[in-house]
Amino acid sequence: MNKVELVAAVAAEAGLTKVVAQAAVEATVNAIKDALAKGENVQLVGFGTFAVTERAERNGVNPATGKAIKIAAKKVVKFKAGKALAETL
Repeated sequence: MNKVELVAAVAAEAGLTKVVAQAAVEATVNAIKDALAKGENVQLVGFGTFAVTERAERNGVNPATGKAIKIAAKKVVKFKAGKALAETL
């Protein structure tokens, strides 16, 4: 499912127009992004939790040349499915 399909599904489920549903989806995504950028966790009960974690610097191998390279430390987003979502799957 891509964003267009998500907007259509939200519109159908909530009885909204696609324009209103698109605004709602974009507002939701922006709110999640803003919270994660501040280092906050986003917990949606029954769905799951988005959290920012730090990945340490590590050594890797360039697959094209076979040479060892250093992969820089960075922040990544992790998602852990909630109980209700996990049971649905």
